Amino acid sequence: MSELRDWRPREISPEDVGGPATVEGLTDYLRDQEGFGRLLTEAKAVVFRGFDVTEETVESVMDLVLPDRLAYVHGNSPRTKVGKNIYTSTEYPPEYTISMHNELSYAHSWPTRLMFFCAKQPETGGATPVVDGQLWLESLDPEVREAFAGGVRYTQNLHGGRGLGKSWQETFETESREDVEEFLRGAEAEWEWLPDGNLRVRQLRRSTLVHPDTGAEVWFNQADQWHPAALGDETAAELAALLPVDELPQSVTFADGTPVPDSYAIQARDRGLEHAVDVDWYQGDLMVIDNRQVGHGRRPFTGARRILVAMS
Repeated sequence: MSELRDWRPREISPEDVGGPATVEGLTDYLRDQEGFGRLLTEAKAVVFRGFDVTEETVESVMDLVLPDRLAYVHGNSPRTKVGKNIYTSTEYPPEYTISMHNELSYAHSWPTRLMFFCAKQPETGGATPVVDGQLWLESLDPEVREAFAGGVRYTQNLHGGRGLGKSWQETFETESREDVEEFLRGAEAEWEWLPDGNLRVRQLRRSTLVHPDTGAEVWFNQADQWHPAALGDETAAELAALLPVDELPQSVTFADGTPVPDSYAIQARDRGLEHAVDVDWYQGDLMVIDNRQVGHGRRPFTGARRILVAMS
């Protein structure tokens, strides 16, 4: 585990690639798709600094690194779409820490790569912490790993236009129930339309993932983020007073329906943050991560931080 504790994202500058400090210098380097794929598998996360990338030119970089960008369909985080499957990073209030997670790990399919781009750096804070998923898994107590071995069941309650959390229309980027049902059928999810126009979705998913290239087993679920206890005692109590657990915007149990103990969810959250490495942002920076090896989050910040994200 000591080797995993020393892991850091690989940083690459124009001097490292022997090219100019321009977006063209970066795109020339990235045209070697196969070589970059090997680098990303080995490094797990790569940060590019000093290439003078702007919001107007970042798409040319994304086209090379994320050739088939995915829409953020069935995502549970509030975002704004700003381009061709390019989104703002999560729009949760800036004073909150967002705990570690692998993007869409609760879904039937997930992106293998994420790219983050700093269009405007924050005044203070705002780092994106990243954590090695193998270290995260190995850092958990054996009883916690064993309890999660059978997988987890996620429950999502999506309102039809008014209520807590996101609507099903926002979540699936459609107004069509038929399109939603087609998506969920392909995702091997269970669902039901409720009398009030809300949608309840249940998904049985794994808790860990074995990386196809490295063979490493990593923690790969969002049980802590879907668990009320991880929101803090005060928020959890407020939600419990409003709704039963099964009617919350999102909740989680073990695969057999057994409740996940509060302490297990909190341990997963805290160990991920404990072992994370902060990536600070400067205008024009980019970071690409292997979503199957690395979890990510967000530190609190001040100022008009603008980070864009895309996935493939």
